Amino acid sequence: MVQSDKGSMSYLISIVLVAVLGGLLFGYDTAVISGAEKGLQAFFLAAGDFEYTDAWHGFTCASALVGCIIGSAVSGYLASNWGRKNSLVFAGVMFFISALGSMEPEFLFFEHGVANFELLVAFNIYRIIGGVGVGLASAICPMYIAEVAPSNIRGTLVSWNQFAIIFGQLVVYFVNFIILGDNANPIIEAMKVLNADEAAWTISTGWRYMFGSEAVPAGLFTLLICFVPETPRYLVMAGRDDKALAILQRINGLTVGKEILNEIKNTVTEKTERLFTYGVLCIFVGIMLSVFQQAVGINAVLYYAPRIFGDMGMTDPMVNTVVMGVVNILFTLVAIFTVEKWGRRPLLITGSIGMAVGAFGVALTFGNPAVSMVCMVCIMVYSAAFMMSWGPICWVLIAEIFPNTIRGKAVAIAVAFQWIFNWLVSSTFVPMFNMKTAGDPDFGHWFTYGLYGAICVLAALFVWKLVPETKGKTLEDMTKLWRKDK
Repeated sequence: MVQSDKGSMSYLISIVLVAVLGGLLFGYDTAVISGAEKGLQAFFLAAGDFEYTDAWHGFTCASALVGCIIGSAVSGYLASNWGRKNSLVFAGVMFFISALGSMEPEFLFFEHGVANFELLVAFNIYRIIGGVGVGLASAICPMYIAEVAPSNIRGTLVSWNQFAIIFGQLVVYFVNFIILGDNANPIIEAMKVLNADEAAWTISTGWRYMFGSEAVPAGLFTLLICFVPETPRYLVMAGRDDKALAILQRINGLTVGKEILNEIKNTVTEKTERLFTYGVLCIFVGIMLSVFQQAVGINAVLYYAPRIFGDMGMTDPMVNTVVMGVVNILFTLVAIFTVEKWGRRPLLITGSIGMAVGAFGVALTFGNPAVSMVCMVCIMVYSAAFMMSWGPICWVLIAEIFPNTIRGKAVAIAVAFQWIFNWLVSSTFVPMFNMKTAGDPDFGHWFTYGLYGAICVLAALFVWKLVPETKGKTLEDMTKLWRKDK
């Protein structure tokens, strides 16, 4: 039997596309709340056994992030013990259960359509289950892609996972828009629904369809991931060298496949070192990259976009949300195609400044009907600047910045901080945004975006002073860098 010495690019692309679906589900699950949250809030405001406050709504909208923290925390253990492929199958199952459970949280235990505290708990449990899937996908999908991709195109293929996340958000914006159709979204003031009759369908049914729509891509992902191979790196770790070589040969050809197999066998036996071997600064920089990516407040915009545009006075907030999704896609592509030309630091600093301008612009114009279009443009600038910088580049840096011997532990810690601050920002946005004072009913509006703008300025200073440039550097160069800076 003659063995081919030429790899199959079509085979590689097909399995990467399946893995990228995990990124799409990541974006879909985290952004589906944007269209559903008003109907969901109006539904639970009708509960008779407890008061559904802004704080409860903030927690409910962000409850999936609790699952994200759990999923990211256990991702390393599952990937090492179950394998990358089986862990992604498990993530797909979590997505599917969450979609159906969030659509029908009454299933088996509660009366349909009757809001109460127990039902709220059930709904949040289903959202947390979906969050576990997101946490797993956020860590393991890039890992899977990196471990099957040839080194010369690994960075590009991993970057497309971030594109899939943003594309998933855009898809769900469209889906939510289509589901809502001509039906009205609830208008809620002082925790009361002002148009309950006009928005009756959205309150009773619309939000359910939005959450349930995720079952389609989740089911497709779970099915397709069963047909992709396990990664060669995991197979070598499991002592299945022959199977690993067969996959490497199909992707790279026999000669290159054997070379990669030898490199993997050397890598998996590489020694590890204590977390702070390279000093506290190394870990601090990685953690703060994650903290700033979330603390700048972008997910408050992504999760509550229709509400924000509605409060601005826009006549069709769902359309504005879709437009923002398209802008996000375009500026994510800017990052993908310029990160190796411009470098990581220039993109992060430029993006931070752009976000600060957008956030301060929103703070100054929000609530003034005469400049509503200016306010909308500022929101777009704020979002676009994030997508060309902190959105994708933070993930790239976290993957590159740590030396080989501490990467696994350091990345796990950095990603956990990312999800913790994602939850903090998302759960505090609604109560902070609605803060009022006796002399200023719009205090929460300008304070919230003013705070985000100030954090963007701090983020730019942080990158300028502490973050090293990794463009063109090997992972071994990073080891030398941190040893020199100790």
